[in-house]
Amino acid sequence: MQKNWKIKEKGNLKTIGHLMQVLNVSEPVATILTQRNINSYAEAKEFFRPSLKNLHDPFLMKNMGIAVSRILQSIYDKEKIMIYGDYDVDGTSAVALVYDFLSQHTTEIDFYIPDRHTEGYGVSYQGIDFAVENNYKLIITLDCGIKAVKEIKYGKEKGIDFIICDHHQPDNILPPAVAILNPKQKYCNYPYKELSGCGIGFKLIQAIAKTKRISSGELEKYLDLTTLSIASDIVPITGENRILAYHGLNIINNNPCSGIEAILKTANIKRRPDSLIQVNYNFTKYLTISDLVFSVGPRVNASGRVDNAKNSVQLLISKSFKEADKIAEKINIFNSERRSLDKQAFEEALQMINSSKELQNKKTTVLFSPNWHKGIIGIVASRLIEYHYKPTVIFTQSDGILTASARSIKDFDLYSAIEECSDLLLHFGGHKYAAGFSLLPEKLKDFEEKFEKIASQTLTDAILTPKIEIDYEIDFKQITQSFIKVLKQFAPYGPDNMSPVFLTKNVYDTGFSRTVGENHLKLNITQPEFRGAGFDAVAFGFGHLFDKIHSQNRPFSICYTIEENEWNNKITTQLNIKDIRIED
Repeated sequence: MQKNWKIKEKGNLKTIGHLMQVLNVSEPVATILTQRNINSYAEAKEFFRPSLKNLHDPFLMKNMGIAVSRILQSIYDKEKIMIYGDYDVDGTSAVALVYDFLSQHTTEIDFYIPDRHTEGYGVSYQGIDFAVENNYKLIITLDCGIKAVKEIKYGKEKGIDFIICDHHQPDNILPPAVAILNPKQKYCNYPYKELSGCGIGFKLIQAIAKTKRISSGELEKYLDLTTLSIASDIVPITGENRILAYHGLNIINNNPCSGIEAILKTANIKRRPDSLIQVNYNFTKYLTISDLVFSVGPRVNASGRVDNAKNSVQLLISKSFKEADKIAEKINIFNSERRSLDKQAFEEALQMINSSKELQNKKTTVLFSPNWHKGIIGIVASRLIEYHYKPTVIFTQSDGILTASARSIKDFDLYSAIEECSDLLLHFGGHKYAAGFSLLPEKLKDFEEKFEKIASQTLTDAILTPKIEIDYEIDFKQITQSFIKVLKQFAPYGPDNMSPVFLTKNVYDTGFSRTVGENHLKLNITQPEFRGAGFDAVAFGFGHLFDKIHSQNRPFSICYTIEENEWNNKITTQLNIKDIRIED
């Protein structure tokens, strides 16, 4: 797939010069800092040394005082409290966090996770009826509830109070809850808007702890769950999320909860505790955000996709490794099943596109099969974008209703497009890059046509061509140990703080390159003016360029990230190549 290379604007030269002086860093480092809106010594210090002391006061969030008062009153009156959450990683980690904290203050508490297949996303009538039958008086929703106007009105009529903790985009009409905690709602002055659902749960227990004069140190043990949610829900690694993830990774690598420890065992991932300042964030045993996204999160998610996500909550609240290990082994079986279902559905979906010129010529991808498993259609949508870079919607059928998971591409607001189709939908929710919704089968054709029409109004060829954003152009001689040491401190990496991408031109193969696997390159490369040994590099999916690079010895340009590869207890610098252009 052809990609556009775009070098980011260099920024204010005066600010770059100032940072170079006060931080004693090179121009590339100072430039990358300004690209991340870090323009002073104080901002750089806060970025490189995230402190829990810089977390915002939870009571700045609208309705926080009301929520805390209602929960404490419920505890005092010995009312039954239900912790209700979504079935994905963000929801289950949030439920585990709030349940574990509150269970230390009341025994009248339990949790509820809706069944993906029979109840669907969010607050369900079935869940409310269960609460009524079992005499629950307060339901705290996590990572859901902001759109459940009818359901929460129904629950209120049944005598149940709700506190909603959600981070999804609210509508103009809000549910009749006692309190809504969502920084994105109108008139909420909370300074940071990008918390995960579990992040909002953390702010809730932070507020309760502050009210009850519980030491903030008592809450730090929950940062592993919060970080797992930040990674898995793909929220920006900026502001509070960066602070929480920075310290949460330290806990995950040193002393995580039994549930995460058990997942690491089943995934065959060995931790290497180390200082956050000295760690190697790539290709080493120190766990990173990427490890959570690709290895831990999918296993926690698997239970809700294939069976019931209650297993995931039980895993994350386990009090002993023995108990957690037993659940993790069960979930690992679900994960294997999930991967099989995912692989089959993806291959079928890819075949649908490759065999249809009509689909290939559209600016969106909308596919349906009644045989696809409801729990994996979101994964399939994400994977298809890697092959056909378009907003993608995958439908399946359950109980006579079509359910969809949608994923977007950069520079296209998926949520707004789906919102414009709301007259055709039964339910919908999500954000700019991911959404879920349902509709009646007879509305599918109308949706396909309307969604394509809306998307075509804004999707240009430039938007439909994937971009590689390059932070800075450098020569190999600038990649020194001190340069790498500073780059490490930009981690943890994630949305809005990705690993810096560099461009280097006039690169040559040293003669030691080779193909590996099915279509990958293991390279050793240099530049004519570079006096050191060549750099090792890996280029996944570029095996077809081997002859031009190796046999013909032609110069080429690369864009890449800089990593450290650990093999046999030896650490070497490695370039992870994102794209290659052969020069004429």
